Amino acid sequence: MDMKQRIADLAAEMLHTAFPEAENLPDDLAALLEVPPDPALGDYAFPCFKLSRALRMGPPAIAQKMAAADAHPEVARVECVGGYLNFFFNRENFARELLSAILADPEKWGAGDEGSGKTVCMDYSSINIAKRFHLGHLSTTVIGNSLKRIYDFRGWKTVSINHLGDWGTQFGKMICAYKKWGDKEKVEQGGVDEMTRLYVRFNKEAAENPALEDEGRAWFKRIEDGDPEALEIFQWFKEVTLRDAMKVYDVLDVHFDSYAGESFYADKTGRVVQELQDKGLLKDSDGAKIVDLEAYGMPPCLILKSDGATLYHTRDIAAAIYRKETYHFDQSLYIVAYQQDLHFKQLFKVLELMGYDWAKDQCKHVSFGMVSYEGQAMATRSGHVVLLDELLTRAQEKALDIINEKSPNLENKEEVARQVGVGAVVYATLQNNRIKDIDFWWDRALNFDGETGPYVQYTHARCGSVLRKAPDELPSPNYAALTDDEAQALLRLLSRFPETVQEAALRNEPSMVTRATTEIAKAYNKYYYEHRILDEDAAATAARIDLTKACKQVIKTGLYLIGVHAPERM
Repeated sequence: MDMKQRIADLAAEMLHTAFPEAENLPDDLAALLEVPPDPALGDYAFPCFKLSRALRMGPPAIAQKMAAADAHPEVARVECVGGYLNFFFNRENFARELLSAILADPEKWGAGDEGSGKTVCMDYSSINIAKRFHLGHLSTTVIGNSLKRIYDFRGWKTVSINHLGDWGTQFGKMICAYKKWGDKEKVEQGGVDEMTRLYVRFNKEAAENPALEDEGRAWFKRIEDGDPEALEIFQWFKEVTLRDAMKVYDVLDVHFDSYAGESFYADKTGRVVQELQDKGLLKDSDGAKIVDLEAYGMPPCLILKSDGATLYHTRDIAAAIYRKETYHFDQSLYIVAYQQDLHFKQLFKVLELMGYDWAKDQCKHVSFGMVSYEGQAMATRSGHVVLLDELLTRAQEKALDIINEKSPNLENKEEVARQVGVGAVVYATLQNNRIKDIDFWWDRALNFDGETGPYVQYTHARCGSVLRKAPDELPSPNYAALTDDEAQALLRLLSRFPETVQEAALRNEPSMVTRATTEIAKAYNKYYYEHRILDEDAAATAARIDLTKACKQVIKTGLYLIGVHAPERM
């Protein structure tokens, strides 16, 4: 049940009844509806100002004439305030209709079909081979995972892509280091840490023996040329890295449809270079090949280095074309930090200049801010790096300590601690607009009393506790028991949840779902403290149980959409 649309339809009927001869009136009145800042001013407000020109009448007079045409008290009552029509839901009917709609298919409340028949590609996480997964990778991973779930929920076919950083001379250096000083068993056991140790040793040795650099480049050339030994070791390095990364992805409940990284497109860049050449877009610049973007206010896009080697842009152009031809996407999202804004502006412009018009409207850079840890920025060179697997492990340990203190007799405490600890990290990352920088602090993230993941999860568990205590059999609900301000505030938030999820997809903004779910949790807790849910009036109890059921499911859905589990008990 879409109450916003129902109010819009009611406003349209009132408008056409009051002004039957009027022309050039807006078609979509839902887009004009506003949510008043104070519930005392109504559930929705319709501003009449934009009608003045067409009707040649002042907004207050329009509002009064429209109000006189109202004949639907079962939906809402209407009040005129200046140039506004304020709509107040019929509280009992609103509760009945909304809860009936939610409970008819609880898990689908907020789902949609606007993505039906459409495909969206999502490029996120994109870890580097032979490097540890650190806190700096968290935002792209959880934003991408949440957007995948949101788009799925709204009917899209999603293709999640982990565009691995697996190309470049450094891999030749790593093979060289492995051949000189490595041990297969140590790499298998030590994983990425052992590969990093070998790479660090290579750079240290190369500083004293520059000839090693040539050996590293030679090994990378062998990768490029398809040498069996080089490819075998290279592929093995990737497998070891992904094996380590999968431990983190499993904890975060993140999955991908494709792990095609930079190396996958290495043999597809020739087509890109040829197309650019054929279309007169490629220019020489000190031996390198560029696309001149000065006319568009951007520096040149480097396509080939002077030695003929490809670059990120070359491979990203190849990847974009491959994805369009393979998946036939309607949208292609790149969930990458805002520092890469220029890179993607150049990428999309070059694709557009090549004649791929879809790049202009269908390719989007979903940027986000930087993450710091308790006031300190991540800095690989200075050694201030928080490894993600260690962070998640610590989160679970801290959550277990809190659970042992608050709920020592809770069953499956370790599993709940995993859900709460990991959920706290994910929630803290998706709590604010994605473009904002994040400073992660333990005391904030794991607080059970603030606007945090544990707080919302605890509210879900509280709903479950209420439902477990409810009688097995109850009479038909008396929805007049839900006409109080606290129940209505909660019902309004539940009714707007589908609109929020839809808007989150349109804006690629998971924080909208996070905030909406948090507000529902806050409203339920206020209702819980103000009203006795289980009392002597069985019909009133039945109505309050329906409200609790709906609230519990919508919180669970909201948490799922941001990638957080909803424990039944805490």
